[in-house]
Amino acid sequence: MWLTGDLGVTTRLDPWGHHAIEDYEKLIVEFGITSIDKLLAQYTVDHSYFTRRVIFGHRDLDSWLNAFSRGDKTAVLTGFMPSGYPHLGTAMVYEELKYFQKKGAFIKVAIADAEAYAVRRESRSDVIQRGFDFVVHAIAWGVDPERAEFYYQTEMPSSYYRLIQMFSRKITQAEMEAIYGDLAPAKVISALTQAADILHLQLDEFGGYKYVVVPVGVDQDPHIRLARDIADRFKSELGFERPASLYHRLIRGLDGNKMSKSRPEYAIHLNEPKELLEKKVMNALTGGRATAEEQRRLGGEPWKCTIFELYTYHLVKDDKQLEEIRQECITGRILCGACKKRALVLLMELLREHQDNLRDITERRVVEKVLKKPSF
Repeated sequence: MWLTGDLGVTTRLDPWGHHAIEDYEKLIVEFGITSIDKLLAQYTVDHSYFTRRVIFGHRDLDSWLNAFSRGDKTAVLTGFMPSGYPHLGTAMVYEELKYFQKKGAFIKVAIADAEAYAVRRESRSDVIQRGFDFVVHAIAWGVDPERAEFYYQTEMPSSYYRLIQMFSRKITQAEMEAIYGDLAPAKVISALTQAADILHLQLDEFGGYKYVVVPVGVDQDPHIRLARDIADRFKSELGFERPASLYHRLIRGLDGNKMSKSRPEYAIHLNEPKELLEKKVMNALTGGRATAEEQRRLGGEPWKCTIFELYTYHLVKDDKQLEEIRQECITGRILCGACKKRALVLLMELLREHQDNLRDITERRVVEKVLKKPSF
């Protein structure tokens, strides 16, 4: 049995890659993702990621919302690969966690230290410390540690790891390759471990949350499809239900490709020093024309611009103000240099506040109270 949605597609999503995605409508069609437009016609979701279609698609989020409204046991599960340092792409997931938490949802966050060690080939000590740092940054961004649970994969009990062994019985190498392409053993194990991350909350031992939603960048959809198919195959044996998911667009790095921890020179990190931040922003790829004269005459192309993405995803909360910035660009009333400087001021303020929170949380040793580091 092949995994649903993977036969005959011409696009393959790589959860370990760094390439940008340009055609999100194509992904909706080819991978069977449901457009967020249909959900927004039925539900009121008060966050700009939804209204601006930064979150563009989902799988069964409507079922999760219905269960949440009924008061059924629901949870939000996501995870972070602790290779490199948190950046503005990471902060998008922090923002989504914060949103669901404010609505009253239970939040659980995996630190994929086993995957970072095996797939990214990071040193064990670096992986442990960086995983800790990711949680510090999450709390500094606004995730409430008193209403969330964090864990390292390698600190989970045997029942969690038993799932990985059981899952391997009902999946074939051909199916894995249909989703991921050629796979080294480390990636096979990592994919099955992520399925355990997504599904373990449904077991009574871990809370019996039968309705789980996973907010991720769309590049992580292969892991969602694998987990959903495994849930189907273990429904009678373990009582699993298909997890829901929601997908946000990938914020681009300053060269136009995906912002990635493995490409730090093109990412804006949450602990970025002021001098380096200024240099990165002023050298960023934009949707500007070849000359100032041409820009004034033809206008810019904000849909190509990494700076306009910063405005859309993080810097401008007011939709009217965002539209004014877009109009300035497309009518040629502002040149890229001036636009970058304006964005830089807003970005410095955002990161200054975050870094102030970070220092306070670090000094108060908040994370030590909610996350146990692995002992080796």
